[in-house]
Amino acid sequence: MSGITLDRDGPVALIRFDRPEKLNSLTLAMYEELGAAFDEVRDDESIGVAVLTGAGHRAFCVGADLTESIPALAEGRFDISWWDGAHQKHTTLFKPVIAAVNGLCLGGGFEIMLSTDLRIAADTAEFGLPESGVGVVPAGGTLTRLTRQIPYVWAMELMLLGDRITAATALRYGLLNAVVPADRLLEAAMDRAHRLTARSGTALETIKESVLRLGDLPQDQAFHSEALYGQRAFTSPDAHEGLAAFAERRAPDFPSRRNVGKPPV
Repeated sequence: MSGITLDRDGPVALIRFDRPEKLNSLTLAMYEELGAAFDEVRDDESIGVAVLTGAGHRAFCVGADLTESIPALAEGRFDISWWDGAHQKHTTLFKPVIAAVNGLCLGGGFEIMLSTDLRIAADTAEFGLPESGVGVVPAGGTLTRLTRQIPYVWAMELMLLGDRITAATALRYGLLNAVVPADRLLEAAMDRAHRLTARSGTALETIKESVLRLGDLPQDQAFHSEALYGQRAFTSPDAHEGLAAFAERRAPDFPSRRNVGKPPV
């Protein structure tokens, strides 16, 4: 991979936008590579959690390259669904993904951040959706996700006006879990990632899958499906081990985690 890298810290995959000289803007190849990296996290049993960040200190990701990727869309060579894997639309990646936002997070970078589950930002980070200023729209998941994640008026202000906001404002809006000093960002993200790998993989994936799938169902149907997801977890080997460990006052050895952190075969 040239513009997207994937490294491992035991059970944690560290995915980087790796084009710092261009503020980690996304080429056509990088969209494909990012989708492939998410697929690798999904399919590799040795990976329990992913952390997504940008190379360098200036930018997490400023979105699609305006000299290549956006013109390709504008010329109608394909539609934006070609990038669904990078935007995690229709995702089957139910392992947690943590965003560590280390600078400018604009346009498509903001959109990709919205697809993650936990988000930590450096206190120097800035966020924005500038698309309307150049005649396009944030259609990489944001038109659907943003009003479901934060209050309507704040979401509309971000999309319509395109103004940048600080990390402190993003935290107040509910876009972030935490803001930390820039020099502690990756440490804070990796700490959360390793804490997650100590918990049941079955439970974490069931939580994420059910939350993503149940949100748009009518309430009675959602309750029925929730019970099925719950029963799958309650009857899993992880639940048997977790309950036994609790009774025996020891740390659980979850079956779902026995291959996590081991070198891939």
